Amino acid sequence: MADGMAVADMFTVHHTVGRVLCCMCGVSMAPNAANMCVACLRSQVDITEDLQKHVTILYCPECERYLQPPRTWVKAQLESKELLTFCIKRLKNLTKVRLVDAGFIWTEPHSKRLKVKLKIQKEVVNGAILEQAYVVEYTVDDHMCDKCTRVAANPDQWIAKVQLRQKVDHKRTFFFLEQLIIKHQASSQCINIKQMHDGVDFFYSNRSHAIKFVDFLNNVVPIKFRNDKQLVSHDTHSNTYNYKFTFSVEICPVCRDDLVCLPQKVAASLGNIGPLVLCMRVSNNLMLLDPNTLRYAYHDCNQYWRVPYKALLSHKQLVEYIVLDVEAEPAISIGSNRFSQAHVQVARVSDFGKNDTIFTVKTHIGHLLSPGDHALGYDLYGANTNDMEMDKYKGLVLPDVVLVKKSYEETRQRKRGRARPWKLKSLAMEIDPAAATKQEEQKRAMEYERFLEELEEDPEMRSKIALYKDPNYVPGSETASMIDGEQPPSVPLDELLADLRLEGESRADSDEDEDMDED
Repeated sequence: MADGMAVADMFTVHHTVGRVLCCMCGVSMAPNAANMCVACLRSQVDITEDLQKHVTILYCPECERYLQPPRTWVKAQLESKELLTFCIKRLKNLTKVRLVDAGFIWTEPHSKRLKVKLKIQKEVVNGAILEQAYVVEYTVDDHMCDKCTRVAANPDQWIAKVQLRQKVDHKRTFFFLEQLIIKHQASSQCINIKQMHDGVDFFYSNRSHAIKFVDFLNNVVPIKFRNDKQLVSHDTHSNTYNYKFTFSVEICPVCRDDLVCLPQKVAASLGNIGPLVLCMRVSNNLMLLDPNTLRYAYHDCNQYWRVPYKALLSHKQLVEYIVLDVEAEPAISIGSNRFSQAHVQVARVSDFGKNDTIFTVKTHIGHLLSPGDHALGYDLYGANTNDMEMDKYKGLVLPDVVLVKKSYEETRQRKRGRARPWKLKSLAMEIDPAAATKQEEQKRAMEYERFLEELEEDPEMRSKIALYKDPNYVPGSETASMIDGEQPPSVPLDELLADLRLEGESRADSDEDEDMDED
């Protein structure tokens, strides 16, 4: 066996690599396409000649992010992969060479300098590939990003302001509108939000941002607006003017569940509906329903402001009734809502033990009521209505009661004050001192609780906003203790979203996006 291997070695030809002399300096070297050693190649060719050696980058010291032109801000830690990628992307003409390796060279953290060592390859003389390392120095300049500038801005520096108002004595519309603004991120360009006694003011650093916000409001609520401008300064040399723009936006005062007496002209244009109608839905138009005939009509925003009208009775005048008897007819569907006409015998809860007054009324919610239930309605029998439009109808017979919706007040009183498994986000608002009184805070808290209860009762209303799971919620035994009576509506868990928030994300970032069913 050993003899065979020896014979094989005798016939094996061993190849040796030849060496040549460098044509420039005569040093022995391995042959290459240029016939020059590495030192001579580098003396003749510099592959880093057209590459940047000094770059200036912008850094926001407030949020610790770097500007990726034109307007993207990237968050990265010192000597991280993200920062290295950002630095390499800032280099021009790097595509003309092949990047082999890159890494940071340590610098003092407060020196405002970043040094990156790059190793590149490039084809040079006669196809020879030359590899070379060089250092790029980045100068870090402090520059606040737009978001941090808006946060730190003085409110007096605003360019455009949107004054949102509604001439009603409640905040139900603003609660729902706030959730729509958060969902659609409509306030992302706002530099400040101020809650006033009768509305909300939105401040912007650009007029176009204010116009965009007004367009959003016009798509979700029936509004009318006017815009004015005030001269701030004028440069006569360059003929430039600086203005402050103000957009006054007024929301329709008719809200959901309001009872309305339509003007004769409006009733005629809507097919002689009513004239007593209930407002069932508010988006960029009004859905009006005649509870006696189940006829309905959509009143366009522009048509409303041509002949405006107010509510005859609002939700604060709702009276609680107890249902004694129900004779319901088959239910019908109108859009996403179901209605059933019924004759119902009701009595005021406040009359129990005082008198035996019973009302027989016609209602549109017969499919929801059963004997023994409670319902909320408008008491026209004892109400003192002073409406000029109603006086124009000769011979108009008013019903004693107009039922609006089923009431869960009796069962809700036991659960009121307990935590819910869901929560809503809110906008970061500055509260005006005139609206920060103790009485106003108590009124706002009470109205907000009513708004949350309306969300639990209305699935269509919930579908237009975002509800989030409350991580601090601890399930209790409240449902087990309520064995008597019907359970009030609640929000199904499958409708809740997980409240995901990235590390370092501010509340303003997370609180920042059709059709609106307000109130």
